Amino acid sequence: MKSFLIIGLGNFGCLLTEAFSRQNCELLVVDKDEAALNTVLSLGISARVADATNAEILRAFDIPSFDACFVSVGSNFQTSLVITNLLKELGAKCVYSKASEDVQAKFLRMSGADHIIYPEKEVAENLAVSASNDSIFDCIPLIDDYNIYEISAPENWIGKTIGELDVRAAYNVSILATMRDGLVAPMPPVDYCFNSDEHLIVMSKTDNIQQLLN
Repeated sequence: MKSFLIIGLGNFGCLLTEAFSRQNCELLVVDKDEAALNTVLSLGISARVADATNAEILRAFDIPSFDACFVSVGSNFQTSLVITNLLKELGAKCVYSKASEDVQAKFLRMSGADHIIYPEKEVAENLAVSASNDSIFDCIPLIDDYNIYEISAPENWIGKTIGELDVRAAYNVSILATMRDGLVAPMPPVDYCFNSDEHLIVMSKTDNIQQLLN
């Protein structure tokens, strides 16, 4: 069973806590505001009222024992930097830190963050991508402009196989799975023939997908 530490219960921290509470994992949530913790206690999780900028307090939580730590402190960016740095110094395996702009991400990485979370930015960009193209049904961000997309098969692919089209080399797109009638078939073989009544789960960069579907 995996275990996670969430520090900060703003809007994103609460949503993250609710999402993790539905998974089979151990969860510890920390905030210096007791009222904030009261909003999630009904989820049956472990919670502590504490100042996470205090190294001794964090050390008592046995930071290396968590599979990942999430820093989702609200508007005080300096606090996020301090907590991120302390977590890495105390042996955190993986730290996710929330940022609202690129300059914050830069300093969080310098402080030791392994992953940067842009909640508002990612939601806005994903919505813009899917809403602006009728052939894109979902978009999940990965790293460095790579995303996972749910798309309809391009018209010129119908009736042809992955091998015939040489999809990865010709379009810079990796086919992860096909979907039809709600059923997902992962890793289709090179002789798989595309159909008009299916969706594809693919990984690619935004520019490549836009060129493919426009």
